[in-house]
Amino acid sequence: MRATRATGTTTTRTARTARAVRATRTVRAAAALGACLALAFTATACGDDGSDSGEEGSGKGKIVFWDNNGGERTDVWKEIIAAFEKKHPDIDVEYVGVPINDVQSKYDTAIQGGGDSLPDVGMVGTAYLANMVAQGALEPLSDRIADSPLKGKLVTGMRDGVAAAGGDGKEMYSVPTSANQGTLWWRTDMFDKAGLDSPVTSWDNFYQAAEKLTAKGDNQFGFTIRGGEGSVAQALDMMYAQSGITSFWRGDKTTVNEPRNVAALKRYTDLYKKVTPSADLNNDFVKMVSQFDSGDIGMMLHNLGSYQDHVKAIGKDKIDGAPLPPSRAGGARTVVSNPVDGMGIFKKSGNKAAAWKFIEFATSKEMNSKWNESAGAIPARSDAADDAWIENAKPTRAALESLDDPKTKVVQLPYYLPDWNNISKADTEPNFQKVLLGRMTAKEFADDLAKRLNEAQKEYTSR
Repeated sequence: MRATRATGTTTTRTARTARAVRATRTVRAAAALGACLALAFTATACGDDGSDSGEEGSGKGKIVFWDNNGGERTDVWKEIIAAFEKKHPDIDVEYVGVPINDVQSKYDTAIQGGGDSLPDVGMVGTAYLANMVAQGALEPLSDRIADSPLKGKLVTGMRDGVAAAGGDGKEMYSVPTSANQGTLWWRTDMFDKAGLDSPVTSWDNFYQAAEKLTAKGDNQFGFTIRGGEGSVAQALDMMYAQSGITSFWRGDKTTVNEPRNVAALKRYTDLYKKVTPSADLNNDFVKMVSQFDSGDIGMMLHNLGSYQDHVKAIGKDKIDGAPLPPSRAGGARTVVSNPVDGMGIFKKSGNKAAAWKFIEFATSKEMNSKWNESAGAIPARSDAADDAWIENAKPTRAALESLDDPKTKVVQLPYYLPDWNNISKADTEPNFQKVLLGRMTAKEFADDLAKRLNEAQKEYTSR
């Protein structure tokens, strides 16, 4: 599977680009339908008079559930549904698995068609949450959460991420279930042999380790950088973690090109070819992970999704991972938000009471832990931190503790911008490669990215 994806990079990238263009067009059309997008993220603000807002229902009967990663997570969801139906024999859950690449367009098509074909409850990620809220498709859930066993049990960073993505930073339109996080992976065997300290305690340790572990004559490198698809997302991780800047916006201007971020970007990109392989220029995550797992490379930045790959290839006793270092030794970490997955109730549901029972069950400590163990993701339940599988997965535990630490500063990326995916991917990834090759400065790259973001923000807020 991995070899196939690596050799078909051009075809895959073309397909992804086409999907991105279609998705952007869909989102723009949806945003146009909700003409008062900037006024408030509520159905009433967009002209919904509440006359067709569904029903609370009896709390019994049938509900329809859409999984936003059908195929990948179908088995674990069917286990959870079976357990739910055993506990609630008067409720029948119809499972619909939607492929992850199709879910946003499927939701948008159903909403624009009047909403009658929407499910009662569905998985909704923060990457497209705001668009759905703007169209009045989702039920507010803050009051339900406050009156349920979920109160006080959700990981702080995920809860705040969902609230921010919904529009006003207060109302919750989904119950978070899981998240990922940027993780610095390192070879503990190489670090021990070189007598090096952990690279996540300070940035000096990270950069020193990258240099000391590099022996080009032996084809050994201290770090592998992501220069191809997905490169800008990881550059943002490195920039904000080093700079300590805690907000993506200051007023209506992005902080991307502020001097501390530019300096951090330059320090990061200067690693290319000095302590990394030259082939990193075209690395997407598949190539990067494969290269790290099969070669003599000391460190790599990716998310928790590659943990099992590392364990299988290198061995659990030779690999470790944790969030990036704080901007200053001993200080709080600054992390860039990752999309948070969650469960939402659709406003047109005729059985919201039963849908909420299903959400409460699926996000209980036991079920949330079960789902995330299967997915290799961070549970949204803070009380799952002591579960055995997390105790045995040190990188996942470190990520969960970081996200649930009130001192951790989460920089919320503007997933709500219709052009976000294009700006952060197809529009600027070629420029990142120019920086690596020395054909564009870090400042020029950051200024260009900031200009695109500021224009997108201005267009968004003017609606």
